[in-house]
Amino acid sequence: MPYYIIERNYAEDVLVPLESADEINLINDDEDVRWLYSFLSVDRRKSYCVYEAPSIEAIIAAADRAGMPHDVITEVDGRVLPSGAFAAVE
Repeated sequence: MPYYIIERNYAEDVLVPLESADEINLINDDEDVRWLYSFLSVDRRKSYCVYEAPSIEAIIAAADRAGMPHDVITEVDGRVLPSGAFAAVE
């Protein structure tokens, strides 16, 4: 299944721990989307999330149902390591 990075921009600070994580995961399950992890900016107004999903449309459907932004969605197929080697996304 393809992997995607989603850039999300928020009007207010994202609270951590994310109280709605369980609900988001249930919605994702319904859409066949798997949230792997997220990076949060220092100002807590932007996140970069790594997802596994069958399509961009599935990610958008899950995000819309959860009321979450999905400003930029990019399909990725690998990582470049500090050694310069290419590795699959896992």
